[in-house]
Amino acid sequence: MIDRLQPGTTEEFTVTVTKDMLPVFEGQVVHPVMSTVSMIYYMEWAGRRVILPYLEADEEGSGFAVDIKHVGPAVIGQEVTFRATCVQVTEKRVVCEVTADTTRNRVGLGTFVQAIFKKDEIKQRFEALQAEINQEVNGKS
Repeated sequence: MIDRLQPGTTEEFTVTVTKDMLPVFEGQVVHPVMSTVSMIYYMEWAGRRVILPYLEADEEGSGFAVDIKHVGPAVIGQEVTFRATCVQVTEKRVVCEVTADTTRNRVGLGTFVQAIFKKDEIKQRFEALQAEINQEVNGKS
């Protein structure tokens, strides 16, 4: 992947804020605007869309770090455009600047870093962890 993905590669899409995107804790809506959780979800999706065309068949990406600020509101029915722009590619990391904007204001901005793994290596790590957890859970029964 690293030979093909270049800084400047950008992905962008627009979503409309819906009721299920509002911040809700213990059944109570906190504010009638897009939640930080929803905003970060779409920022990560934009970043993932940057790497998808460039992953080799034996590679996978995984979220590694987010540094995001939620700086403005987006209300139900408002369109939010999410953009991720690759700013750095290394052997094991891809860094994207991410933004969320309406036609009226900026909603969020920051960076999203993805780790790049070999699929078989990450699969083995996950399976080993699952086996350890299963053993712990079964040992407590």
